[in-house]
Amino acid sequence: MSHRKNTLLILSQVYVPDPASVGQHMADAAVEMTRRGYRVRVLTSARGYDDPTKKYPARETIDGVEVIRLPLSSFGKKSIPLRLLGGVLFMLQAIVRGLLTPGLKSILVSTSPPMCSAAAVVIGALRRASITYWVMDLNPDQMIELGKAKPGSLVVKVFNAFNRVILGRAREIVALDRFMAERLLKKKDVSAKLSVMPPWPHEDELKVVPHGANPFRKEHGFGGEAGDPARQFVVMYSGNHGFSTPVTTVLGAALKLQHRTDIVFMFIGGGVGKKEVDKIVAEQKPTNIRTLPYQPLSQIKYSLSAADVHLVSVGNDVVGVVHPCKVYGAMAVARPILLLGPEPCHVSDLVGQHRIGWHIAHGDVEGAARMIEQIAATPRGELESMGRRAQEIIGRQFSKPILCCRFCDVVERGLINDGREPSPARADSRPAETNAS
Repeated sequence: MSHRKNTLLILSQVYVPDPASVGQHMADAAVEMTRRGYRVRVLTSARGYDDPTKKYPARETIDGVEVIRLPLSSFGKKSIPLRLLGGVLFMLQAIVRGLLTPGLKSILVSTSPPMCSAAAVVIGALRRASITYWVMDLNPDQMIELGKAKPGSLVVKVFNAFNRVILGRAREIVALDRFMAERLLKKKDVSAKLSVMPPWPHEDELKVVPHGANPFRKEHGFGGEAGDPARQFVVMYSGNHGFSTPVTTVLGAALKLQHRTDIVFMFIGGGVGKKEVDKIVAEQKPTNIRTLPYQPLSQIKYSLSAADVHLVSVGNDVVGVVHPCKVYGAMAVARPILLLGPEPCHVSDLVGQHRIGWHIAHGDVEGAARMIEQIAATPRGELESMGRRAQEIIGRQFSKPILCCRFCDVVERGLINDGREPSPARADSRPAETNAS
């Protein structure tokens, strides 16, 4: 059935081919909604989210999705003021463009950047369009927990007031885990329209590549399968290095383990926290730490598969504020997980219940070093069994076909029922969480 007269407007400061995860997930949802017969228009930035020197076409169609890119709406992530400026300019342009969107029926918006939801509220109110609110992180909670704002400050009060507005105005709300849902419910009782489901891994590009056949390992001198005298055990962190995902403890452990020539630490990605990694590499020149920028999506299967264990960091104070999306990519390529963070959290739920990894605490450098040596000494067969269990969990609960379809079912409710009726209670209000919490 075709619904081409019904337009879904997606507001996202980042979109493919930009490598940032939120843009990839928005693209997956947009393509699925196009496949279902809806007209989908995306308003996004004309420049890279992490690297503003990258410029994308002002207008193009990607997999049937109409993409319009707005100028002066991304200045990179080097500082919070620059990020805020880019977000505000994007919001203002999005409001104008959104109001002029033909056939507008519904809006999909996430919390990246936070100002996007303000644009959705204005457009939705003036165009009588429903809103699906995809909560990928929480502010002002994140600013408070990271020491960037005081709980009683004016900016926090304004943020919280607006949170109540968007939570009340949205017809459908999606949180990423049970901890995030609990925080949302403390802000406003939205239980009747709240769904809980994690984001899906980018499985189209994620394949398990054996060490012996992996060009990434060969390129970086990590060696191949067991028995290769050049083989090194790779501890990898891949993705955004943010304030909420500190890796300081493992960097300290890496410096203590420089005598272990068989263990190497690889940090891939970008973000404000990457400066700490690059500074240590530049100043101390450790022999066992490598740093690389984000890898092209077409090469991600090689880089992620090159690891023997994947490091996933969760800041002590950000449980339920941000969601550790990178864990799913590691699981999809059948690699065990080393959690650096508190307990309980979403990753500790996964690691503990399914026996797919280990846990270390922030600040315990000595303990981290000992744990990494123990992991490196774990028999290869045991590591592979943990990796297979992780991959099986993705297939059963967290795969793209399962979660993207379920998410788009939520979005489609707003398109079918024009948003003027209250959201009915539904049995899937906590999908994909019941077996992992």
